[in-house]
Order: sequence, then structure tokens, then C-alpha cells
Amino acid sequence: MLNLDHTTLIIIVTVIVSLLAWQSKALLNRLIFYPPAIAKGEWYRLITHGFIHADSTHLLFNMFTLYFFGRAIEQFYAQYFNGFGFILFYLAAIVVAIIPSYLQHKGDATYLSLGASGGVSAVLFAFILMAPWDMLYLFAIVPIPAIVFAIAYVGYSIYANSKGTSNVNHLAHLWGGAFGIVATILLNPNVLPHFFNALLHPNF
Repeated sequence: MLNLDHTTLIIIVTVIVSLLAWQSKALLNRLIFYPPAIAKGEWYRLITHGFIHADSTHLLFNMFTLYFFGRAIEQFYAQYFNGFGFILFYLAAIVVAIIPSYLQHKGDATYLSLGASGGVSAVLFAFILMAPWDMLYLFAIVPIPAIVFAIAYVGYSIYANSKGTSNVNHLAHLWGGAFGIVATILLNPNVLPHFFNALLHPNF
């Protein structure tokens, strides 16, 4: 039997569902985050929207990020919930990240959202909490310390969300990242002093 880590399993499922949704407009419309449908009881959309993407670039960026940081965070969460902690963490992040958008656009029949960014942001910020000075590679090329990226990412997301001119759900990015930090600390409070110690004593 093929033994896949949970990060790889999530990536495979997301890629398959995204590909199927690109081939079927009906399936895409069934899975996408659409507040009026959720208000009528289609709560599954709070999760399913995280497994479809707008295009190949959107999918590749999210899955690339998840692949490189998910496995490190999976090792931490594997200690919880009978080894399924990472899957539960990821799914919960997708839901929590989109709830503010749902509350804000509950009656908006024109609002749609899709993508794994909420869950991926949670994974990324949980990683930053554990290794603030590790290098991330912007666009897979430019090295940048994780903590510097986090500050810039949050600042840009707040600014872009306030402008409201983009079709990117920056609010979900922010709430996903916040969930990643809070959930990790709640499960293991020792992560917080570890973060500050690592932050104050960089190991370059």
C-alpha cells in the first residue's frame, strides 16, 4: 500500500479536484465559495472552495508553498489527534480564513472566492513561528528571512484589502495566517518562547 504523507495527499487531492473543476463549470460552481448558497445551508462550500483554483498559476503557487512548508509543520501536528492533526489543522484553517469574508459578503450575490490560500497561509505562518530566520525564496529565487517576509506579507495584505480593488481574497490570507499562529501556540504554548528565543538569537 502506498504510504503518502498528509501534505502530499492534500496536494494530490487539490490538484485532481482543481483539474476536474476546470473541465466542468457545473462542478466549479458547486464547490466555489458563494455566500448566498452557504446562507441557504450549503456549508460544505466553506471547505470545498479551498480545493479549486482559478488557473494553473494560482494552483502551482499554492501547492508549491504547501509542499515546501507543509511537511515541516506536519511533523509538529502529527503528535495530535491520532496522527491526523495536520489534516484537521489545514481544513480548519480553510474554514476559519473564509468566515470573515462570509460575514462581510453574506448578502452579496456577486461575490465568489476560491483557492487554498487560507490553509496555505496557516501552514506558512506556523512555519515562521517555529523558524523565524529560515530563508524563504520569493518567486522561488529571491532569498528573504521568514520573519521579514511575514511582516511584509501582513502589511501588504492589510493595504491591499483596504483598497478593495483586487480579485485576490487578502482577508483570507490574513485570517489564515493568524489561525496558523494561534492554533500552533494553543496546542503547544512552548512554541511561543521558542519563537522569541529564535528571533533574538538568529543562527545565520
